Amino acid sequence: MLRTGLRSYINNFKGFRREVWILALITFINRAGTMVLPFLSKYLKENLHFTYGEVGWIMVAFGLGSMLGSWLGGKLTDKIGFYKIMIFSLFTSGILFFILQYITSFWGLCAGMFAIMTIADMFRPAMFVSLSVYAKPENRVRALTLVRLAVNLGFAAGPTLGGLIILGMGYQGLFWVDGSSCIIAILIFALTVKEKKRIPLAIGEKPAIIKPKSVYRDGPFWLLLFIIFIIAMVFFQIFTTLPLYHNEKFGLTEFQTGMLLSLNGLLVFLLEMPIVSRIEREKINKIKMISYGAWCLALGYYILLLDSWAVILVISIVLLTLAEIFAFPFSNAVALNRAPKGQEGQYMGLYTMSFSLAHIACSKTGLDIIAHFGYQTNWVVMGTLGMLAAICCIWLNRMLIAEKRIAA
Repeated sequence: MLRTGLRSYINNFKGFRREVWILALITFINRAGTMVLPFLSKYLKENLHFTYGEVGWIMVAFGLGSMLGSWLGGKLTDKIGFYKIMIFSLFTSGILFFILQYITSFWGLCAGMFAIMTIADMFRPAMFVSLSVYAKPENRVRALTLVRLAVNLGFAAGPTLGGLIILGMGYQGLFWVDGSSCIIAILIFALTVKEKKRIPLAIGEKPAIIKPKSVYRDGPFWLLLFIIFIIAMVFFQIFTTLPLYHNEKFGLTEFQTGMLLSLNGLLVFLLEMPIVSRIEREKINKIKMISYGAWCLALGYYILLLDSWAVILVISIVLLTLAEIFAFPFSNAVALNRAPKGQEGQYMGLYTMSFSLAHIACSKTGLDIIAHFGYQTNWVVMGTLGMLAAICCIWLNRMLIAEKRIAA
């Protein structure tokens, strides 16, 4: 039984081109190397002695740079190609990480964080477009899932490695390792993957006649962005308000909270690819899957209202993980499939911007609600936002059905 289950799990990873595996590898190296980020606020507060307010503004500059980089990366990907953008982004951001350790002034760090995130996050829309080129059409959702697994594994490994480097080399070591990982990752990509511009067509699919259209007039796409912004903003509470709640309400240590968050990563690793493969084989509506994710998200926060039982923390993490598995890979695929040929970069740039904006809004919104009204009110608000996203999915599905009728 165990051997059959293992074989079935491994089969979900078959059928990818070599380039897709290399993209997953460099994503893992890059994300594992991004170990400065979990310790950034601690570094700014304890080593450089900034106030909480100053740390907050530096993190705002970080988020704004991420948004600009996502938009710029999308635009430039359509103009000069994903391959050049990926190489420029990772190589240059690697050099900038080396330089960042020598900047210690408040305004210098605001400018430095804005610049480095602008260049670093140009990589994301370009990488998504590269998957539309290197992955077979029938494997694109699974390819996106594979890269997401690489991101999750990288984020899981990064903080542990970062802590060891701080102990052995100090914070300066983080900047050297982070910059080096960016450069090593993109050198592997440049040496092993050749630039390819033609997007492969599915069997029986005819080459499309390119009809440029303004992404800013694509109503269904903007509704999708709104849905994803809400889902991401609510989901990211798992990294901001939930750890505080674990400690203040249930007295959990950092280690115990870390174990709960590790459960999220473990479940994603074990379940996401099999679930996505099954849904792809059965051709289930992707918008419906995003709506399931939104409902799981709502339940994951509503259940925290039953705060007399510590087991709800585990149930909540499981529900939030299911929300992540259902919502993120399929929304990614819908956004990529929505883009006309030659405009994939613009669409994926705006898609990744919605996550950057969600990061900015996440902690400020949740912490302000908790400060004024308490945790229970925050869980009600977050659960209700999850329900709003699910209702918007129904609206989006109807818009797409109507669009198909008009096209027919």
